Amino acid sequence: MSGQVGSNGMRPGRANCKPMAGVAQIDGVYAASVTNEEAGTGCTVIVCPKGATGAVDVRGGAPASRETDLLRPEETVDVLHAVVLSGGSAFGLSASCGVAEELERRGIGVDVGVGRVPIVSSACLFDLACGASDVRPTVADGARVAALALDGPREALSCGNHGAGTGCTVGKFLGPERAMKAGLGEHVERAGELVCGAVAAVNALGNVVDPESGAPVAGALAEDGHTVASDADAIAAVAAAAPWLRSNTTISCVVTNARLTKAQATKVAQMSADAYAHAIRPTHTTNDGDTVFVMATGEVEAPVDAVGMLAVRALEGAIVRGAREARSAYGFTAARDL
Repeated sequence: MSGQVGSNGMRPGRANCKPMAGVAQIDGVYAASVTNEEAGTGCTVIVCPKGATGAVDVRGGAPASRETDLLRPEETVDVLHAVVLSGGSAFGLSASCGVAEELERRGIGVDVGVGRVPIVSSACLFDLACGASDVRPTVADGARVAALALDGPREALSCGNHGAGTGCTVGKFLGPERAMKAGLGEHVERAGELVCGAVAAVNALGNVVDPESGAPVAGALAEDGHTVASDADAIAAVAAAAPWLRSNTTISCVVTNARLTKAQATKVAQMSADAYAHAIRPTHTTNDGDTVFVMATGEVEAPVDAVGMLAVRALEGAIVRGAREARSAYGFTAARDL
């Protein structure tokens, strides 16, 4: 992956993920990742300099997040400038501070009279068991990834072991020795002028399945080491309080060019969470921090339900792609090597 290596090993990544276009195909939206392959962590940012209508849906029982309360429909701030998806567990929230500082330097944010305050929301996932547990995305990485998004070429994100997906794993209900590698996924769906794109870092307790066929993609390895364990195995393992609890989270951002109010964007976020249920088994557990952000740029009039349906398809595609494009690393086998 091209890009200059930062002082802590993080490096920018923008390799094209053909044939799919990325969320940056939407006017006014920019995205980038920085990756530390050696340490097994990274972060990904989606930026809308002009501001988008923002929303969030949090269904997991153990989230690590920033500025989610602000996105509730009843709160008065109605603009969102960036969403940061980060590794590093709660430590990774530092990256969002760097994103905010870089946006402020560029004059992006809410005018508060004495300056501009960028509204930056973030969610983090647990990847400390991959690579180096004491290396996490930093303020400097956040500033770097924001600058890369705004100044670099508007290409699709690198998928798999990149950005927030670098240290992602799935299928942890049978313990770490049976888990598999997953990563970052991106997918875009169109319906006429309406566009919905999704970016997901897939780090679930459960297995990833193909929503169309129900076939397993990646997850807990069965005893033979060559196939994915069944739903029945998952139920039995979770009932027995399997190891690696609270080390799981799938974090996502849905971006659309639809014109939505905060309440409507919230409904789209709620509908989008169905993609988790379609593609991850089990999901929304007490030991996942599952979070879905929405950014709506306001360019196209469309029924809320149509936006939600298209967003579900985009997020399903991003989740499956995050599992399929991962590479085996840090002792975890990827789907492509089964």
